[in-house]
Amino acid sequence: MKQQLVNMLALQNKMNSKVHPQWQEQQFEWYRAVWTECAELMDHHGWKWWKKQNPDLAQIQLEIVDIWHFGMSILLQSGSTLEDVANLIERQWTDTQDNVSFLDAVEQLASDTLNQKSFSIPLFCQLMRLADLDLASLYQQYIGKNVLNFFRQDHGYKQGNYIKVWQGREDNEHLADILGMLDPNAADFQEAVYSALEHRYPDA
Repeated sequence: MKQQLVNMLALQNKMNSKVHPQWQEQQFEWYRAVWTECAELMDHHGWKWWKKQNPDLAQIQLEIVDIWHFGMSILLQSGSTLEDVANLIERQWTDTQDNVSFLDAVEQLASDTLNQKSFSIPLFCQLMRLADLDLASLYQQYIGKNVLNFFRQDHGYKQGNYIKVWQGREDNEHLADILGMLDPNAADFQEAVYSALEHRYPDA
């Protein structure tokens, strides 16, 4: 577990540094990104009583992975070493089962993040369990989404030139397809994900 956490934290720091080299000193509002992602997560699950909605588990899990990106960024912004942040996460990681609905769990995390301007590992773990997402799956999907984030930056995301919808589907949906077809244990997994995205991207 510890090594997986360190690996993900290192990749997140690398991604944030690509967007802004001095990102830790900028004090960006990562908490704001978390609770707005929570709203998107609820949409993928469905909450509207006035229309039929079916939960999209693949997109639910990807939204949780997005939240994890921003949660790690909050924890990294303290300036602590990767090892220290990994130790903190490991100490707070919990498998406790709470009797709470998925939508309530999303709102608990959003509310805590907004009020505390921090990131609760236990509330995040609760959300993962309710979405059938374990650490191994989180790790695999995080690596995939990290590659997509680099792909976006390489194709003009920050400049506003990136095309997010391909053949009528968002890039996240294409990523879910790609992750389902590739071996996450392959040595070239990251390169294979990037290559598959490049193949599908409309201006490639």
